Amino acid sequence: MKNLIARAARFVHDEDGVTAIEYGLLAGLIALLIIGGVTALGTNLQSIFNNLASSV
Repeated sequence: MKNLIARAARFVHDEDGVTAIEYGLLAGLIALLIIGGVTALGTNLQSIFNNLASSV
């Protein structure tokens, strides 16, 4: 029983997985920002080309 408690305590204090989770969250946030920026830029470019096409 003491061995199980010692393993559980070691698992709780282990911080190796925390770093991987933080990097995963940062990568997800950066991906969302990139997708949002590309979507906004794409919408603006589409309206610019539509205005250009209608004027020609």
